[in-house]
Amino acid sequence: MTFSVWAPGKSRVRVRVDGEFHPMTEESGGWWRAGVTGTDYSFFVDDDETPLPDPRSSRQPEGVFGPSRVYDHSAFSWGDHAWTGRALPGSVLYELHIGTFTPEGTFDSASAKLDHLVDLGVDFVEVMPVNSFDGPVGWGYDGVLWGAVHEPYGGPDGFKRFVDAAHARGLGVVLDVVYNHMGPSGAFLDRFGPYFAGRNLWGPALNVTGAGSDEVRRYVLDNALMWFRDFHVDALRLDAVHAILDTRATHLLEEMAQEVDALSAGLRRPLSLIAESDLNDPRHVTPRAAGGYGLAAQWCDDLHHALHVFLTGETHGYYKDFGAPNALKTALENAFFHAGTWSSFRDRTHGRPVDKAVTPGHRFLCFLQNHDQIGNRAQGDRMSATVSPGVLLCGAAIMFCSPYTPMVFMGEEWAASTPWQFFASFPDPELAEAVRTGRRREFAEHGWGESEVPDPMDPATAVRSRLDWSEVDQSAHASVLDTYKALIALRRKHPELSDPRLDAFSVEQDDRVVVLHRGRIQLVCNLGATDVTRPAGEVLLASPGVADLVVPPENFAIIRR
Repeated sequence: MTFSVWAPGKSRVRVRVDGEFHPMTEESGGWWRAGVTGTDYSFFVDDDETPLPDPRSSRQPEGVFGPSRVYDHSAFSWGDHAWTGRALPGSVLYELHIGTFTPEGTFDSASAKLDHLVDLGVDFVEVMPVNSFDGPVGWGYDGVLWGAVHEPYGGPDGFKRFVDAAHARGLGVVLDVVYNHMGPSGAFLDRFGPYFAGRNLWGPALNVTGAGSDEVRRYVLDNALMWFRDFHVDALRLDAVHAILDTRATHLLEEMAQEVDALSAGLRRPLSLIAESDLNDPRHVTPRAAGGYGLAAQWCDDLHHALHVFLTGETHGYYKDFGAPNALKTALENAFFHAGTWSSFRDRTHGRPVDKAVTPGHRFLCFLQNHDQIGNRAQGDRMSATVSPGVLLCGAAIMFCSPYTPMVFMGEEWAASTPWQFFASFPDPELAEAVRTGRRREFAEHGWGESEVPDPMDPATAVRSRLDWSEVDQSAHASVLDTYKALIALRRKHPELSDPRLDAFSVEQDDRVVVLHRGRIQLVCNLGATDVTRPAGEVLLASPGVADLVVPPENFAIIRR
């Protein structure tokens, strides 16, 4: 077999395979190769005696500081040969974190819960990053070897079994990937070549623009294609694309979309790219023929913020602007609240308007909660810790009846009482203390005291964040779950409720009363203290009720004259 690594400008590169050193030969383009038989291997660059894992490693059984292991993708026996894929329009997504979705925190244990998602009625399961990172537990955004699946979850075969099990149940799989930075521990790419170009808020940023960046871009693109081709995922969620600093004429995202579309044609199934972006720029989801990047969808934080303020009344930090009158109406009708308008949080104008005549709502993901919006609160408290189940369900009704693509965060569907807190497990004590201190400082800027911030390095923090599945059968939680199921079923039953046309959608807002007009159907959401009346017709009524109790599913039935 041939071991290869890109290490331009180096005078010597060796590979140690199963304990034996072998010289490598430099070829064109800065690539080094050696024909050797073996399994576990590490690279050594110049006279540095530090063993380095393969930047393109497919397996790291001993963690990110250990040797890489040869892995044969063709050896896995797939059972999803009849799977033809699933497109995003009209779908409902469900976000989960493998390490805390179940007590065991593995792919196999998560697979055993997939029937719950089928019963709920979702179409895609979105998995937070599973690439290899330092330490046994973490959110996954500090990955440093993007092609190696985290071993404590079950490694590459475990992830393939999970994807196979999802496809067998008709569920598509979205994988969260991080191309905007490397994690702070085990990021050795710069030892090989010009992979890095400075740092951003989270760690070393990749060189996708400067000298030597052609191979770095290829590194990213090949990784994205690998997940689709070798792991059979159906979509990638691209973390914080605004932090990818690319000044080339063809942006990395556009280039990625081109190659993914080409692979989709070859595989004959839909493949989607979903961006997380803080730019409020519709060009991400504008077709390439119209001058955009051609991504399938993007997360829409403005929709979340407007819903959050409407339901909870919180207006601190970045929520401040969303306390404006009719902010929810503005966000719901336009996808972006900030669309070339003033943002007090940023102290500048922000965003760009969406052309509602050409951009369908399904290109924007709408959510009441997600890992960031919960985990970046000091206590990691869910919305259900702040509002009553009835208010939560009113928000769910708005989300599921909107023209956008709804996404549910794990446990939200039964108003889980467990928090979702920030946790990590870096073995390096200095790094661990730096993360601990930085986290406290960050929350202090938002008005939370140090005592309110759980220690992210304490194993108990990750344990607290695990879902408690015994709650599902408890009456109050079960009632919320039944209503989520009913809302998703209604969205499927009545095409008006998933119609993505933004120019055929309007919203009325009168303080605490919001009305969504969905063709022949109206959703009336009343969080006020007095009853409201609507004209005769088809009305979908959402109200917490006089006693602020859980809203029973029958309150969400279509009421005809």
